Amino acid sequence: MKHLLAIFSSQTGRTRTLLDAVCAGAGEFAGEVELRVLPALQAGLDDLLWADGLLIGTPENFGYMSGAVKDFLDRVYYPSEGRKLGLAYAVFVSAGNDGSGAIRAIERIAGGCGWNRVAEPVVVKGELDAAALARCRELGQTLAAGLSCGVF
Repeated sequence: MKHLLAIFSSQTGRTRTLLDAVCAGAGEFAGEVELRVLPALQAGLDDLLWADGLLIGTPENFGYMSGAVKDFLDRVYYPSEGRKLGLAYAVFVSAGNDGSGAIRAIERIAGGCGWNRVAEPVVVKGELDAAALARCRELGQTLAAGLSCGVF
């Protein structure tokens, strides 16, 4: 069985709603992929080392990722150095602007870790409508399906 870790930060509940859709998509592969969902401040090195794939959910705060997600990445960066090369990851952002600053910062850190982005980031601006939730669900499906089939 493959392991998928989803870490997130949510203050208003918007990112949590996106996470729920992502997890619903990943849950379609529950027989092949075990999903672990943790707030970023509770996730740690052992969780990352357990994972074959990583979903990162963050609000856009001041044009950047949330402090909680940055804290997670700071805590695991050096201890995991060289241990998770090629880790499949994907990002979803609840944005007030365009989400580009949050995505750019996460991708810079992920690149330093040697992780492999396997899907385009999902950025949701404005209302959380059915189309936005469907894009998040598809993101979860994509990562879980790729892990299940051995593509990632």
